Amino acid sequence: MTMIPLRKRGIEASRIALGCMPLGGGWNRDPIEPAHVKEAHEAIEAALSIGVNFFDHADIYTRGKAEAVFGQVLKERPGLRERMLIQSKCGIRLEDGPDEPQRYDFSKEHILNSVDGSLKRLGVEYLDILLLHRPDPLMDPEEVAEALTILKRDGKVRAFGVSNMSAGQIRLLQASLDEPLIVNQLQLSLKHCGWLDQGVHLNRLVAKDDTFPEGTLEYCRLEGIQLQAWGPLDQGLFTGRNIDGESESVQQTAALVARLAERKGTTREAIVLAWLLKHPAGIQAIIGTKNPERIRACQDAEKVELSREEWYKLYVSARGQRIP
Repeated sequence: MTMIPLRKRGIEASRIALGCMPLGGGWNRDPIEPAHVKEAHEAIEAALSIGVNFFDHADIYTRGKAEAVFGQVLKERPGLRERMLIQSKCGIRLEDGPDEPQRYDFSKEHILNSVDGSLKRLGVEYLDILLLHRPDPLMDPEEVAEALTILKRDGKVRAFGVSNMSAGQIRLLQASLDEPLIVNQLQLSLKHCGWLDQGVHLNRLVAKDDTFPEGTLEYCRLEGIQLQAWGPLDQGLFTGRNIDGESESVQQTAALVARLAERKGTTREAIVLAWLLKHPAGIQAIIGTKNPERIRACQDAEKVELSREEWYKLYVSARGQRIP
């Protein structure tokens, strides 16, 4: 299987990562309960048990409680931090009142304050990777560069990346940075396969409806930028969720995933992830679940071998139409 770009840079990241957005309770200001800490312990232990060492956060997840509850686990299990790579994100600011809409903020002040908040909640001295969460239309690349330079100098962040950005947006940022941007986290999955359609629709009228930014996949591959997939399991769409009322293509794809899992003696989760991991870009899958059973169901993802024909059969089925 293709070596992922992070490993080529000497960062020994697992191919599957645990997305920590579900941790800490609801997206509210309610306090963290003992049950939330227990959930976090169980999710982290399940991830570690299948070889996951990469944990993905954001400062906004459950309004900071996801990082805080994770930090409580680290506090209760000394030495665990050394077994992990921890990534967090900043740049989204939630609504905090009628005069403060949800917005993006890549100002120097916000980036620095956000990282300090993440470190405090997590109870760690540094982040392995910091991602800029979504493109800020008011972004000043030079101001961003100042913030990232300070974070690197002060040992608070070891490496940097982005999330949900196009090739052009990354180029604009990179032109002002001394540090390379080494990650781009995007929605990539069997259901959301526009990242593939953008390529196969080339020179066809249907391409007018493609929304995935042209050239982004290729740019990241050329520059050795790690593509991270958020939502790779599509919230269980093909792995057991009730899909009554879903489209015929979803129904057929779920059935195909189930048949392949039975034929190969594995789980449906492993099949869906193996499809994603087969792509030669060396994608890292960020699974966003706190359910230990579902986490462990992903264990075989790297071991499952899909033939070219099986891979295309899944792709065509999920598209709901033949490829050109």
